[in-house]
Amino acid sequence: MSENSLLLDTIRSVLAASAPLIFAGIGETLSERAGVINLSLDGSILLSAMAGFAVAYLSGSLTLGFGAAMLVGALVAWLIAYASIALRLDQVAVGFVLTLLCADLSSFVGQPFVRIPGPSVPHMPIPGLVDIPILGPILFDQDLVFYLSLLTVVGAWLWMNKTQAGLKLRAIGERPEAAFARGINVNRLRYLYAIVGGALVGFSGAAYSLSVKLGWSHRHTGGLGWIALAIVIFGGWSPFRVALGAYLFGLFKSLGSILQPAWPQVPTQVLQAAPFAMMIVVLVLVSGDPDRLLYYVPRRVRPLLRGILRGAPPAGLGQRFEQG
Repeated sequence: MSENSLLLDTIRSVLAASAPLIFAGIGETLSERAGVINLSLDGSILLSAMAGFAVAYLSGSLTLGFGAAMLVGALVAWLIAYASIALRLDQVAVGFVLTLLCADLSSFVGQPFVRIPGPSVPHMPIPGLVDIPILGPILFDQDLVFYLSLLTVVGAWLWMNKTQAGLKLRAIGERPEAAFARGINVNRLRYLYAIVGGALVGFSGAAYSLSVKLGWSHRHTGGLGWIALAIVIFGGWSPFRVALGAYLFGLFKSLGSILQPAWPQVPTQVLQAAPFAMMIVVLVLVSGDPDRLLYYVPRRVRPLLRGILRGAPPAGLGQRFEQG
């Protein structure tokens, strides 16, 4: 295999492995834009990954598997929204409890499905487009999960920035009192976006067990939910920047696999943990003063990079709103 072919295969695998993380990041972005913090992502992804694989295995239908996973993710997100809006409980505390509960439940219920072969999303190259030099093998020689991840990023950005409904979404997350004064049912929309975001998180779990990391095992996707939460912060609650963060993490993960043969003296645990540490470093950098970080960057490039580095959470994030 030539070096060019190896490079294209590596880039393609990075993009494919990052696709499920994009769904989780976009789902959490929608939820937090509406003002609801879903900290159950790590456990929710685990439980939905198990449910998606189990249902697909038992039914022989990938569609039913993904549907079951989305239902699980939506249900967990609804519990957080209900606990916050109706029961007036703390979103963060409820999210932590559900993270632990879902993780343990996935291990208990998923025991019969550990390390058994099952269905997987088929490879689906796009005729004609796959023959385009360089971009063809990278973007159009993937499976349906990857293509849907690209559509999800573009669709979420258009919805949030180019539609009246997206304007309402940003309003209930930034200034819920003003939105309510204009006749918007804040809590109903918060329920809606929490459930939609949770369904995307559930889709992410099934994408892991049915497309990227095939099968099911204990702690199958452990830690990736926290990375998705970090990516939302890194992305400044913007779909395109969230996707960039997911691809960055996928690159760090791939580097670990590539460097292991070159550095056999380094313990495998170090390279496996390195992507998580690198994401922490990136978060520290982007949370600092952008002007200080961009001091040595050419002035013409600074405005673009400043927009990427700077992001602020919705003003009403995590704040309970009582309509009356």
